[in-house]
Amino acid sequence: MYLKTLNLRQFRNYQDQNVEFNAAKTILVGNNAQGKSNLLEAVELLATLRSHRMTRDRDLVQEGEAIAQINATLERQTGVSDLTLTLRRNGRRSVALNGESIRRQMDFLGVLNAVQFSSLDLELVRGGPEGRRNWLDTLLIQLEPVYAHILQQYNHVLRQRNAFLKKTQDAPTNQQRQSPQLVENTPGADSSELAVWDAQLATTGTRVIRRRDRAIQRLAPIATAWHASISGSTEVLQINYVPNIPLEDNHPEEVQQAFLAKIQQRAIAEMHQGTTLVGPHRDEIELTINQTPARQYGSQGQQRTLVLALKLAELQLIEEVVKEPPLLLLDDVLAELDLSRQNQLLDAIQDRFQTLITTTHLGSFDSQWLKSSQILFVKAGEIIPNL
Repeated sequence: MYLKTLNLRQFRNYQDQNVEFNAAKTILVGNNAQGKSNLLEAVELLATLRSHRMTRDRDLVQEGEAIAQINATLERQTGVSDLTLTLRRNGRRSVALNGESIRRQMDFLGVLNAVQFSSLDLELVRGGPEGRRNWLDTLLIQLEPVYAHILQQYNHVLRQRNAFLKKTQDAPTNQQRQSPQLVENTPGADSSELAVWDAQLATTGTRVIRRRDRAIQRLAPIATAWHASISGSTEVLQINYVPNIPLEDNHPEEVQQAFLAKIQQRAIAEMHQGTTLVGPHRDEIELTINQTPARQYGSQGQQRTLVLALKLAELQLIEEVVKEPPLLLLDDVLAELDLSRQNQLLDAIQDRFQTLITTTHLGSFDSQWLKSSQILFVKAGEIIPNL
């Protein structure tokens, strides 16, 4: 797949900027805070409808404006597509494909595929489990666009169940409840409403767990192979999915039963804390090197090797699933890698993936790369070709 054009209107610090891409590799050069990362973020939004930098649409709309718009022309083996994402400061976003509005945003996903790699990704190793869950979910959305809907359903049920538990916790009668059996046996709406939320949480949560498990089963061996290649086979990477629900088998009925059983086990604690303690929102993805947790292991260089292996594995897995190489977005990442890891990454890319790279200077690239790349300069939300 090849991104031909990108137009940004009132998005971040871009007023109205059109970019035409005319090489497999585009290098965006500029000082910090000029808009290089914003351009990559726009492509990421078209691919996943998510930003790893911001959660609120209003933060993406230029100050003083009501809407922002991202337009792109994408060429794939199946033909050329025009993509439009409209973000609103005070309203819902909307998407269009080839000029036609799409009611279900899920149907917009999967048209453009991209892997984002930024310096923030080091938090995949060093940070908490939420970052690793978000990383896996973003990958899954590209592998299986329906997953976006499944995850949305689960999060909706989770919010509703949490609100119910909080309401129950705040109710005076809750002080008299000493066990989950009392909750279940209490006449009236409370016990039956909780049972409804339990069933929905188990149903929607099981769908999330099973897809996460399948994705890690596919990704782990690819990442392990890349890691062995980059580290010269001196280190062994293992990736394990550790669901909050015991997962002996990936059959939906068994996962659902295990889910409901664990809800029963944690019922007293949930009532006491007023929040849901069971489900995939508490999953972990374990990253270990030579059987030692990666966050406790070795140098920043070794952690960077791990993240690089994960990103190369993402590229390979998406290509295997969608049958076309995705775009690669490298956000100021070369400065984070030593020369050996830079070369590993650049060798892996070649011209196989259309790549957009941000950098503050061109010193990291050899002359061959510079000759075969489109170089654009970014200054205060304006893009100037290398004349």
